[in-house]
This record gives sequence, C-alpha cells and structure tokens, in this order.
Amino acid sequence: MNIAVLAGGDSSESAISVKSGKEVIKWLEKAGYTAYLVIVQGTEWKVAIGENEYNVDLNYFGYSVGKKKTKFNYVWNAIHGTPGENGKVQGYLDIMKIPYSCSGLLSSAITFNKHVSKAYLKQFNILTAESKLLKRYDQYDIEEIIEIVGLPCFVKPNRGGSSFGMAKVSQTENLEPAIEAALTEDSEVIIESFIKGTEVTCGLLKTNEDELIFPLTEIISKTEFFDYEAKYKGLAEEITPARIDAELAKKCQTLASDIYDYTHSSGIVRIDFIIKGNQLYFLELNSVPGMTKESIIPQQIRAMGLKVETVLQKVIETSC
Repeated sequence: MNIAVLAGGDSSESAISVKSGKEVIKWLEKAGYTAYLVIVQGTEWKVAIGENEYNVDLNYFGYSVGKKKTKFNYVWNAIHGTPGENGKVQGYLDIMKIPYSCSGLLSSAITFNKHVSKAYLKQFNILTAESKLLKRYDQYDIEEIIEIVGLPCFVKPNRGGSSFGMAKVSQTENLEPAIEAALTEDSEVIIESFIKGTEVTCGLLKTNEDELIFPLTEIISKTEFFDYEAKYKGLAEEITPARIDAELAKKCQTLASDIYDYTHSSGIVRIDFIIKGNQLYFLELNSVPGMTKESIIPQQIRAMGLKVETVLQKVIETSC
C-alpha cells in the first residue's frame, strides 16, 4: 500500500498541517506502511521525496520519475482547513475510488461550517452558545448583535479552525474591528456568546470492531482563549485526564460518541465542549485534528495506554 499523507492546504493553518503530516508519516512507518508527504496548495499537489519534489498527476493520483510511475492507493488526510476538512478533497477521492482516513464529503462539509453544525445538532437537543452569523457584505448593527450574544463574546471565522482570526471581545468598541479581522480569514463570521466554564475536548475513533473514546483533556489557556499562541507556543495547560467528576466525564464522552454518530463521522475526530455546572455546551468538531508533537490527540492516545501507530493502523484497516 502506497499511502499519500496530504498536508498543507489553502488556509492559515497550512504550516501546522505540514507538521502534522510529517509526524503522521513517522507513525505510519512505525506501523510498517510506506507513506509519502504530498503538499497541497491550490491546484498544485507535489510529493516530497528527500530533497526533491514531483508533481502529482491527479488523473491517476500518483507521480512519475522518468518512466517509473507510482500510484497512491490510500490517503491519510492531514489538511487542517480547506480543502481537506470541508469535503472538497473527499469528493475527489470518492470519484477516484481511493479510501481515506477521515470523515466523508457530507459529514466534513457540515462539521467544518460552525453555523451549520450548530443548527444541525440543535435538532438532537445539543446545547450550544447563542450566535449570530454575518457574511462579508452584510450590513450589521453592533448593538443588535450584542443584544443577541451579550458581552463578552467570541468572534470566529465560520469556516475554519480556531487558531487564526478569532477574538474574545469584552467592549462594544472592539467588536467591529474583531469582525473585520475575522473576515480576512473567511467570508463568513460567527459571533458567539461567552460561556464561563471548564473547556474540555474529547478525541474518539469508531472502528469495525470497537469504539475508542479517549480520556478527556482539560484546557487551561494562559491567553484569553485557546488560540495559536496557546496551542503551539506553550501558553496553555493541557491536563489529561481532565480534573472533573467521573460521572460528568462519562456524560461528556457519551455525548461525544452521540455527536460522532449524528454527524456520520469517520476516523479520528476531536470534539470540544464547555462545561458549565452540569451542562455540556458543544463548541465544535474537528474532523482532521492536529497530529503534531504538541497536539492533543496523541496525548490522549498515550494516556489511554495505546501506541499512536496502533491507533492509526486501526483507522486504515477500518477505512479500506
């Protein structure tokens, strides 16, 4: 099996994605697979072989060196953001009949869009923060928005991760600049009420044989929220397992499992929550969670007493 590990992409998280891809290759090689790093940027897909790069021919999904052609027959998707997390890559792979490691087109499209995922999950009585969606050329009234979501509130790109373009706003005069900053990352912005509570995240994987729900991680950010600085520059404390009541932790894991099913997820996902009192509020579902050395999923897998390469192998065996 020749595995293409797709990384890069067209969002601000491109560099993080490449780091994830390189770590995934190390684990796949430990598991005995042959894996290639494929950097995706717009219409240019290049496979990195040592110091050289070769164009990927999307007509047969492979590359050639001289007269020798190598075809990829499996994809590990490590692209955070577009086009790997919103279903676009999945659509191409479905047409090419190439199996892959993550959720499919419809599931990815739903969960990548924060507004759509919140609206979709409300029918299952999943609690979420109050929110307001704005599009780039919408006329908006700051006072009206604050009346809906209150202060403080969070401003986020609607279709993207939470590392870039996100802001916590506590004063009225800072809301419009935060909206405009978020619009540089995406043409849609979602503004959400601030919920004071404990932030936790739950990674999980369902295979043909079993359900692996990883221990919860409690996130304590030294910045205003869990942004890029907190995630990748050591400005957050990540405690696994989370320091919460065992019964509440089980409730959170069960809800994560239900959301996995409701959204028709596949592969490893990570679902973020805020716990306020005894209530669980859904924040977002990451269908291609980070796999760098600093990332949460590898921490949770090891806390469960498992090897990361073993879990990755389960994903491949299930999706082929």
